[in-house]
Amino acid sequence: MNKPLYRRVLLKFSGEALAGDSGFGIDPSKALDLASEIKSVHDLEVSIVLVIGAGNIFRGMEAAAKGMDRVTGDYLGMLATVMNAISLQDALEHVGIETRTLSAITVTQIAEPYIRRRALRHLEKNRIVIVAGGTGNPYFTTDTAAVLRATELGAEAVVKATKVDGVFDKDPIKNADAVKFDTISFQEVLDRKLRVMDLTAFTLCKENNLPIRVLNMYESGSMVKMLLGDKIGTLVME
Repeated sequence: MNKPLYRRVLLKFSGEALAGDSGFGIDPSKALDLASEIKSVHDLEVSIVLVIGAGNIFRGMEAAAKGMDRVTGDYLGMLATVMNAISLQDALEHVGIETRTLSAITVTQIAEPYIRRRALRHLEKNRIVIVAGGTGNPYFTTDTAAVLRATELGAEAVVKATKVDGVFDKDPIKNADAVKFDTISFQEVLDRKLRVMDLTAFTLCKENNLPIRVLNMYESGSMVKMLLGDKIGTLVME
C-alpha cells in the first residue's frame, strides 16, 4: 500500500456532518458514520486533529443579523462546537479510537482546556485530538480556528470536507456548467474571488504555505483515497 501523503492533518468538518435529515441537531447515527470515516484515516497511521463547526446547532452571524449582539452570538456558536465535539468524541470511542477534546473556552467538566503542549502530547500518544470552542474569541470563524490549530500543532495540510467535490469556478449547486479545479494556487483563488475559506483563514494558510485539500464529506472513502494519492477534490497550494 502507498504511504500517506501527510503524517499529520487537520480535518475540518461543518456541523452539518452530524445533522440528521432535518439538517439540524445531532444524529448519533451520522456521528458514527463520520467516526468510521475518520477511523479509516487513523488506520493509515496518520496523526489527526479535528475541528467541527456548529452550523447544525447555531450560527452566530445569522443570529446577529436578526438582532442578537454579535459577540453573544459568537460565544453561543463556540459552545455549540463543544457540543458537536463531545458527540463526535463519543462516536470515535465507540469505534475504538482514543480521543481527547480540548476547548478554547473553559468547560473543564467535559473537555480539557486547549494547551498546545497538551494537545501535542495527546497526538504523540496516537490519540485523535478534537479542538473545540473556536479560537476562544468572537469575530473568528471555525475555519480560522482550524488553520490556527493546524499551524500550531504541525499539521502538514488542512483537509476541508464540504458539500461539494472541491473548488469550482462558480457555485456547482446553482450552476450545472461549473468547472472544478484539480489544483489551484492561493493567488488564483484570491484573483478569482473564489470562496474556499473566509479571508482570515485563507490568508493564514497562504502566509504559512499550508496546503488546503477540499473534498466532499458525503463521499465515503474520499479522505483515504486523497491521502493515498488519488486525484480527489481540489488541492490549493502555493
